[in-house]
Amino acid sequence: MRQIDDGRKSWEWASSHMGIISSIVNQHINDQPLRGLSLGLSLHITKETSVLVMAAIKLGSKVSLCSANPLSVQEDIVEFLSSRGATVYAWKDETEREYSDNLKQVLGNNPHIVTDDGANLHVMAHKNKSFGILGGTEETTSGITRLKALEKEGKLQYPVIGVNEARTKHLFDNRYGTGQSTLTGIIKLTNVLIAGKHIVVCGYGHVGRGVATRARGMGAIVTIVEVDPLKALEAYMDGYGVKKMDQVVQNGDIFITCTGQKNVIAEKHFKKMKNGAMLANAGHFDNEIEVEKLLSSSNQNYSIKQYVDSFNINGRRIFLLAKGRVVNLVGGEGNPPEVMAMSFANQLLCILHIFQNHKRMQKKVFPVPEKIDSKVAKLSLKYLQINIDKLNPVQRKYAHSY
Repeated sequence: MRQIDDGRKSWEWASSHMGIISSIVNQHINDQPLRGLSLGLSLHITKETSVLVMAAIKLGSKVSLCSANPLSVQEDIVEFLSSRGATVYAWKDETEREYSDNLKQVLGNNPHIVTDDGANLHVMAHKNKSFGILGGTEETTSGITRLKALEKEGKLQYPVIGVNEARTKHLFDNRYGTGQSTLTGIIKLTNVLIAGKHIVVCGYGHVGRGVATRARGMGAIVTIVEVDPLKALEAYMDGYGVKKMDQVVQNGDIFITCTGQKNVIAEKHFKKMKNGAMLANAGHFDNEIEVEKLLSSSNQNYSIKQYVDSFNINGRRIFLLAKGRVVNLVGGEGNPPEVMAMSFANQLLCILHIFQNHKRMQKKVFPVPEKIDSKVAKLSLKYLQINIDKLNPVQRKYAHSY
């Protein structure tokens, strides 16, 4: 009962900062537009996620939920959601086997729509030939990449809306949300002073931009590592040092991967790092840092505390945070509710869109419909009590004139 009450309080706190979700629910609750829907979710189980789950339940859906990461589970939220009618398969510190089994359990409930973070549930649905699915949504860049690969090979079995492609998602959640929460996770795990540290940010996409901005704002010296010429130029014009990993690996105090790629920090880099270097990953999957090679290269490893592990490489200590998994969720509480409100408003409206329109949708990855993206922006401004001007008739005519 204590955990249920704690979870309820956390849900209430998040909900009070995610008013646009309440606006959508209040607009549709009398119609119960999700009545008859079985919804399967694989998301990080946080207080912010509980707001989305409760909204779906209030609009008539049955919900099955598992975690998008074995370590990103807030157990009071699990107990609270279970008490409110959701079927939850998740607990903190799942093994890889348990994590996989929980994905299977969600699919075993025969969801009509799958909402995923990283596409593991989508990929498992395809491998298991769960073809009763009407459609799905995807939260992350990494997950959309995987789904587009399925589409390119002609193997995608149902339409998917790439929620990460919404401007009201990646421009805010990825940049401002993950930028802040990544630094929060690192500080919460280590309590190190960021000011004066040389932080190497690998990747200058929306997440990398956010991490770099927040690190510099706290006084860090920031260097960007990139493979994309345009993003490297942008980082340079934004005032950051831009170098190859081999050029900066000996000088970095904290390395943060934000790429969606594998082996960004590899065995050859461990051997060159300074004593006391810290490694953290802000990408969805735990393969951006070559953790297995770090384990095999070290002759003395031990835990300083939970999720802070020490490795001895040629007499120098290197510290791995959050076991190489997404540090903002393992080390902290994930992204703040204010930005998750926009992400999950997109998710909720896209779930509604698919449930109502799946028969007319091809088996491909779709962008978020413009009307949904714009609606989320307008709801956000209204919630923030921000008023903006409108074009007058002359200006509207001029804007569409040659």
